[in-house]
Amino acid sequence: MAGAPYDSRDGVIWMDGALVEWREARLHVLSHGLHYASSVFEGERAYGGAIFKLDEHSERLHESARILDFEIPYSVAEISAACREVMAANGLRDCYVRPVAWRGSGQMGVSAQTAGVHVAIAAWEWGSYFDEAERMKGIRLAIADYRRPDPATIPAKAKAAGLYMICTLEKHKAEAKGYADALMLDWRGRVAECTGANVFFVRDGVLHTPTPDCFLDGITRRTVIELAGRRGLRVEERAIMPEELASFSECFITGTAAEVTPVAEIGPHSFTPGEITRTLLDDYMAEVQPKVAAAE
Repeated sequence: MAGAPYDSRDGVIWMDGALVEWREARLHVLSHGLHYASSVFEGERAYGGAIFKLDEHSERLHESARILDFEIPYSVAEISAACREVMAANGLRDCYVRPVAWRGSGQMGVSAQTAGVHVAIAAWEWGSYFDEAERMKGIRLAIADYRRPDPATIPAKAKAAGLYMICTLEKHKAEAKGYADALMLDWRGRVAECTGANVFFVRDGVLHTPTPDCFLDGITRRTVIELAGRRGLRVEERAIMPEELASFSECFITGTAAEVTPVAEIGPHSFTPGEITRTLLDDYMAEVQPKVAAAE
């Protein structure tokens, strides 16, 4: 079933407050979200039956909707409960969970005050985003042509569907050239992120990561910074210029899908996945596992 189209699978999807058969979870072709990108979403992972940092994801979904000027008709607690419900209803324990909210078909045109808001949540089995067997060898990244825009031109702090258009284009281009992904700069020419993951570099035992002022400050990114702090590792969040890439010894990317994935190459620059990358990868994979309460 792993290779089946996403509109033709067995199971159920939570949609507007109820579980519906997977193939019946539909929206109208004149939905505002399809035409004008008024849609926000989350990507979550469950490990051993527990969704990692679920409430943070549900809160961000609400905040993304607020930024796009619409209100999700379910509370944060209700969204979190629905995520657990749909995962359980599909008999899943280790899986990917996708909540999405969009403006509906009640109004067509740029204005959408009466379009109505819909919410759906799906869950499915999904393994490593990149080749697990090759993970510590590191992936290869191209350097993207499109850049992360000035936040004065887009709602950069929302996890909104429309912001991923250039990411799809760049990932397609990178994969066509044999790369796993692409590193994007921002409109100023600074290092920003990959098409769906944040990026970290290592130099002389110090972690360096771009300041997320025009792209998402990822939940996984924040988790890794916290884990580094527990290890006594210094993390510098700052502007990083592409000419600095040659000076870093290690590189890795972070995200719900990517988890912690080492990088071996960015364009002409090479990196050797080393001790810090391995440590934070291991620490992250331990962190996401459900915590078992100690026996009394």
